[in-house]
Amino acid sequence: MVQLLVTVAIIGLFTFCAPVRFFIQTHPGLYMASYMMFFATYIALSCCGELRRQFPWNIILLVLFTLSISIMMGFVSSFYNTQSVLLCVGITALVCLCVTVFSFQSKIDVTSCQGVLFSLCMVMLLCAITMSIVVPFGYVPWLHAVYAVIGAIVFTLFLAFDTQMLLGNKRYAISPEEYIFATLSIYLDIIYLFSFLLQITGQGRD
Repeated sequence: MVQLLVTVAIIGLFTFCAPVRFFIQTHPGLYMASYMMFFATYIALSCCGELRRQFPWNIILLVLFTLSISIMMGFVSSFYNTQSVLLCVGITALVCLCVTVFSFQSKIDVTSCQGVLFSLCMVMLLCAITMSIVVPFGYVPWLHAVYAVIGAIVFTLFLAFDTQMLLGNKRYAISPEEYIFATLSIYLDIIYLFSFLLQITGQGRD
């Protein structure tokens, strides 16, 4: 929850505050620096099991991870108009609420649907490869829209998957010791969902 509040606050700052928006848009190096920090902390938290269980390093890395991805999302959001960003934040919040209720109440075990998730990820990968081949010859809006819709669906399912893993009330569950990894996974699901929704419904600033 704290991670999401920080992210929303930074997105709001970059979206509503014109001087900050101008500064961040004219200094793309900040985005690259944030991306490198995001990548480094993500690898550390994902691949180094001992490190993510070791206090206080796990908290420090999680804070750096949250700040870096929040700045990245704020940078991206600054290029969209305010209404689009607010709409996507609202839709993301609604989807998260619905997924949470579903995970608590539903008898459907999403944790057993790993094959479906893998297949959808492969479809996303094929769309991304196709886009990378086609884009040099011209932008194809409908292909980008298809990719974004698939991405939103995939990460909604991943959100349900990770939520049920965290709750531990289905076939597969995550260890209580891996609370940092669980937090990381759910946070990323929400961030990716927001970014894909922004690609679907977002409109650029005039």
